[in-house]
Amino acid sequence: MSSAQIIRTKVGIVGGGPAGLMLSHLLSRAGIDNIVIEKRDHETIRNTHRAGILEAGSVKMLTDTGVDGRVLTEGHRHDGIDLRFNGVSHRLDFQDLVGESVWLYPQNEVFVDLAVARKRDGGDVRFSVTDSDVLDLTTDVPKMRFTDADSQRFEVHCDIIAGADGSQGICKRAIPADERTDHFIAYPFAWFGILTEAPPSAPELIYANSEHGFALISQRSERVQRMYFQCDPNEDASVWTEDQIWDELQKRVDGPDGYTLKRGRIFEQMVLPFRSYVCEPMRYGNLFLAGDAGHTVPPTGAKGLNLALADVKVLFEAIDSFYAAGSRELLEGYSDTTLERVWKAQNFSFWMTSMLHTREDQSSFERKRILGELNSVATSRYGQQYLAEAYTGWPSA
Repeated sequence: MSSAQIIRTKVGIVGGGPAGLMLSHLLSRAGIDNIVIEKRDHETIRNTHRAGILEAGSVKMLTDTGVDGRVLTEGHRHDGIDLRFNGVSHRLDFQDLVGESVWLYPQNEVFVDLAVARKRDGGDVRFSVTDSDVLDLTTDVPKMRFTDADSQRFEVHCDIIAGADGSQGICKRAIPADERTDHFIAYPFAWFGILTEAPPSAPELIYANSEHGFALISQRSERVQRMYFQCDPNEDASVWTEDQIWDELQKRVDGPDGYTLKRGRIFEQMVLPFRSYVCEPMRYGNLFLAGDAGHTVPPTGAKGLNLALADVKVLFEAIDSFYAAGSRELLEGYSDTTLERVWKAQNFSFWMTSMLHTREDQSSFERKRILGELNSVATSRYGQQYLAEAYTGWPSA
């Protein structure tokens, strides 16, 4: 292998998903040079279908910073959700409760918009890299090393490295074990998810609790829908027939109102394990974690991508302050600032997950207590407001 070519930039970003690309976009708008490296290729990320509920603040980041307005024209604005239990739906009107909405817009479409914006603006984004590494993180010149798609070896000298490389990335693991605390729980259930060619079964998301387990009736477009039901983490999705899947979903939303799902051809089915994780602190020297590199949440509360973009906003403002005013105050406070929101989101996601799912070993007391909790939320304006505020997103730090 040839010797490494040295490149100098201000901010090195590991990870070219939505979090990394959004940070790169914001930095470039502020005149701060940066380089993004990503081990996956563009098409793999573009074709990785993941659900996306965007908070109003996330939509504002996309539209107000000149990324693209497709989220407003091709996304679907949702002004509420349905909580369904005992076979009865209870609508929470977010606009009435907190004056906010969310947008249904798949995460891979957010990536497409950001990748187009980076290419349009001349961003330095390098996909399909291998042998990536970060080093010298506690020095004034932290470094990224990688081999590009043409087998050229590079060493990038930076002032700051942002680790936005996901839960399986290298950056989190570059923090010595005795310098970080890994907070982690695994849940005793998973989601069986499908994509189906069918018309929408509901105008907004339905979160259904039933004695048979949880189900989420979601949407993707006018012709393709996404749905989930609670299952065992070891479930083999491949052995389920389409009729079995539809019958299981229908069983979990049945009720006296006769609500019926609109069926269609299922073209994707998978099992998604549930876990919650936080790396603390989210800063080590001149390395700063953002998004799934620093924390993961179950999808029940729709916080994952939104939490990543909130991290990016805090990190960008800290980096901008460093270069504009020569102050490290916001950089040094980054971990504490972003973790305050992270733990609020962890609590909300854990609460939604615990309230809506059914454990196999659940006693009759626990079952009745959960129904009482759901009823308390559904029949109290204050209970509804808490859920609506957390779901649509807290104000920026």
